[in-house]
Amino acid sequence: MNLADRLEVARGRQAVEDPALPTARTARPTVPPPAPVTDALGRLKDRVGKALFERMGARMNDTSMGEDALRAIVLDELDAVVEEENVPLSTEERQRLTADLADDVLGFGPLQRLLDDDSVSEVMVNGPDNIYVEQNGKLVRTGAFFTSEEHLRRVIDRIVSRVGRRIDESSPLVDARLADGSRVNAIIPPLAFSGSTLTIRKFSKDPFTVTDLIGFGTLSPEMAELLHACVDARLNIIVSGGTGTGKTTLLNVLSSFIPEGERIVTIEDAVELQLQQDHVVRLESRPPNIEGKGAITIRDLVRNSLRMRPDRIVVGECRGGESLDMLQAMNTGHDGSLSTVHANSPRDAIARLETLVLMAGMDLPLRAIREQIASAVDVVVQLTRLRDGTRRVTHVTEVQGMEGETVTLQDAFLFDYSAGVDAAGKFLGKPVPTGVRPRFTEKFDDLGITLSPRVFGATEAAAARGWQ
Repeated sequence: MNLADRLEVARGRQAVEDPALPTARTARPTVPPPAPVTDALGRLKDRVGKALFERMGARMNDTSMGEDALRAIVLDELDAVVEEENVPLSTEERQRLTADLADDVLGFGPLQRLLDDDSVSEVMVNGPDNIYVEQNGKLVRTGAFFTSEEHLRRVIDRIVSRVGRRIDESSPLVDARLADGSRVNAIIPPLAFSGSTLTIRKFSKDPFTVTDLIGFGTLSPEMAELLHACVDARLNIIVSGGTGTGKTTLLNVLSSFIPEGERIVTIEDAVELQLQQDHVVRLESRPPNIEGKGAITIRDLVRNSLRMRPDRIVVGECRGGESLDMLQAMNTGHDGSLSTVHANSPRDAIARLETLVLMAGMDLPLRAIREQIASAVDVVVQLTRLRDGTRRVTHVTEVQGMEGETVTLQDAFLFDYSAGVDAAGKFLGKPVPTGVRPRFTEKFDDLGITLSPRVFGATEAAAARGWQ
């Protein structure tokens, strides 16, 4: 007798007696991906889960209780609830039920296994029964699902409450993070018409290094050597790219080039950067409280950081009026600062910085803004997500200054699209030097920083400096 039949016998109920309760045979989905679970084990899990939450009560949110102690209590209560159900289960079925419910109570429910999967780089929940993941740069729909909208909301509440954020009808969207630094965005009804929506951008538990990015094809060894020299020489660098192109990952790698003896202040909406240095001060913005007061913006933190004796300021992303304060800091002795901006090309990045400075509310003439940008920013590194799902640095561009009313740019590296694609549709090209030596290399000479002749396309062989 299978589980469905045993459950029907144990509960003494025939499907015909309760038209609202479909039989296990008719409830099984016939086409993937499955609808919300209605099979026998799923119904049992739903009942046990509700009973478990009722028994746990306030202990679920007891911050004084360690995770190990909470897990022990949950497992004890879970055993008691399953016994009360008086349903015969095989060892495998009982283990599956216990694991699923432990994930619901202590982890993130059906998302837990996706988050534990190292091949998954992003999880997208479009309502309770519609979950996608990004694997190897491609979107794939999974068979995972939440049993209800309430179940999904419990998981969202658990995520945001752990970092002191809240989400409800008065504040229906939130940015948060997981314990490992993964970025979380949640938006709930009435703003999310199709049901609560959750997006989790995962970050590697072991941060990527420059060697990893070279192995992925994101950077070339020559480009890595040049960017290392730029950080050593305290040039101000902007990482530009679209959504999901890997800006934060590249910013982490660039920050790894900062010498150990410097004081670094990082400023972010939700802490994501994984700097490896010891002397790091991490600042995080704060949203308004339920009364709409108490907000601390990125701009407030940038201004405050100037009084914290920073050697380097790293802003996770410039997206508003803080861009003006960032540019002023770059122009007033805080060389070597790093930040990111959303843009599709280096030229667009300059234009976007102009727009963001105007958002500061200062009535500045456009030429003054462009002069600030041209004086402050030394290098723009452009990231692009190609059609094959790979993320590549397509430009390393020098900001040379002003020529009339225009900020002049000069590319040092460009991605070679002319190499075409292979049979699998993967781009064969790589970043190649343009052969033009940037003007900022004169500063390298003054500081005693040397580059291999191969970096700018010289023909003579040169030994790699540990990049391969």
